[in-house]
Amino acid sequence: MSDNSSTGLRKGLTSYGDSGFSLFLRKAFIKGAGYTDSALDRPVVGIVNTGSAYNPCHGNAPQLIEAVKRGVMLAGGLPMDFPTISIHESFSSPTSMYLRNLMSMDTEEMLRAQPMDAVVMIGGCDKTVPAQLMGAASAGLPAIQLITGSMLTGSHRSERVGACTDCRRYWGKFRAEEIDEQEIADVNNQLVASVGTCSVMGTASTMACIAEALGMTVPGGATPPAVTADRMRVAEQSGAQAVQMAREHLTIDKILTPDAFHNAMRVLLAIGGSTNGIIHLTAIAGRCGLEVDLKALDRMGRETPVLVDLKPSGQHYMEDFHHAGGMATLLRELKPLLKLDALTVTGRTLGEEIERSGAGFAQDVVKSRERPIYPQGGIAVLEGNLAPGGAIIKQSAANPDLMEHVGRAVVFENADDMAQRIDSDDLDVTADDILVLKNIGPKGAPGMPEAGYIPIPKKLAKAGVKDIVRISDGRMSGTAFGTIVLHVTPEAAIGGPLAHVHNGDRIRLSVANREIALLVSDEELAQRARDEPVRVPIAARGYRKLFLDTVTQADKGVDFDFLRAENFTGSTPSM
Repeated sequence: MSDNSSTGLRKGLTSYGDSGFSLFLRKAFIKGAGYTDSALDRPVVGIVNTGSAYNPCHGNAPQLIEAVKRGVMLAGGLPMDFPTISIHESFSSPTSMYLRNLMSMDTEEMLRAQPMDAVVMIGGCDKTVPAQLMGAASAGLPAIQLITGSMLTGSHRSERVGACTDCRRYWGKFRAEEIDEQEIADVNNQLVASVGTCSVMGTASTMACIAEALGMTVPGGATPPAVTADRMRVAEQSGAQAVQMAREHLTIDKILTPDAFHNAMRVLLAIGGSTNGIIHLTAIAGRCGLEVDLKALDRMGRETPVLVDLKPSGQHYMEDFHHAGGMATLLRELKPLLKLDALTVTGRTLGEEIERSGAGFAQDVVKSRERPIYPQGGIAVLEGNLAPGGAIIKQSAANPDLMEHVGRAVVFENADDMAQRIDSDDLDVTADDILVLKNIGPKGAPGMPEAGYIPIPKKLAKAGVKDIVRISDGRMSGTAFGTIVLHVTPEAAIGGPLAHVHNGDRIRLSVANREIALLVSDEELAQRARDEPVRVPIAARGYRKLFLDTVTQADKGVDFDFLRAENFTGSTPSM
């Protein structure tokens, strides 16, 4: 029997040249852990364990694993948990994005190497969920995503706070000398009140919502906080559903269809989601042989308002979204804009799951399309001679007064240059200028760090300036806010126009016209390119060499070029 038709422990036998002996040896070793033949004859469900002392966002992983195991066994399957690498946003140098593709490869290869009929993937912190979805899409197994869940909120001097929008807000106050060292230390104790992911609509929450919109979680899987009984029940349901998926051979390619990506893009816009969500969706789609069209995303944004009132675009936190009915409440409101025939991990369509969720109830976190938080989608796509391949701005978290703006460029050549000069009293900068940071893109950093949230120069912050237009080829956290242009493509490190911006150049930002323009003639820009040749970063060995040699630009998901689907069709999710 071929590996493709084999199941359970007979799947993917180790190559000893004798398949009978391979199975005999495998059973002998697993029986050393105390398993019986009866247990070993059941469908095998792998459980990806990403618990780590370096990852408090996954601090509930042991409890989740036990709940998944319970669900698997109640449904008649055999649970087998195994580790992969774990990535935490705040503990990964130079940036977690640098390691996302490595985690996706680890996930894919372990799914291929070890015998399992289905897999439950436990992820939460920013890059772990996309890495797992990318790896699973490439491996092709029946797969279900289990989100670790958001943290609880804390309280500082009677003000409710949560990571990490409030982290940035209080740090801004500290830089502006509005609060002292004692208060910044006090609030540091309250911002993260439990294990779990950021409690606002940052990248982790965005990817949780996107995973459910894609049909990759059980209904209601996106929003329960990490330390709740609801989250444990979702884990048990995920284990049971994985067994059913194994029996029905409901593989991931039947779920991650163009219609699923259409729904995910709608949700990304309606939640005021993280700008990182675009890069991750693009990378996941690339593993499925699909293309995310940024122009199509922008067209969708003009008719998909922001409906979820969560920081940084609104006021609430993830636990409030959960209490308001979670994704079911949002999907019910978005129903006319969704592809309702898209299949989910339950074997039912998204439309059927919306109907099963009931009629809803009164709440004030998810707004109606008639009374949105923001009239258009949270993210706008910009084009112009500064970004021929596109750039993006989170318009729902920007200053309306700055979204139509012409200013003088104040240029930083790289992150070190910025760190050395941003707080200098000698920095020639006003609130009307535009800060430009180069060389923090996929190759330039490397890894495209979240340095695009350029701090307000200290002398402006002390003068009360809360926002200024900022432009870079990097990313920013989904928890961040401000009039910030990101993902400028091509990046400076490979010779994109951004590389040739000079101090004093005039730049025009027009979100209404979807434009980011360097007000320099084409002839002058071409001459600068000839006079200022760019040396593309290289490395001699290891993962850094692999990364720099093969990583794609932001518009292709910052994935490795060789990991995109072999049968790539380039078809775009239907609009």
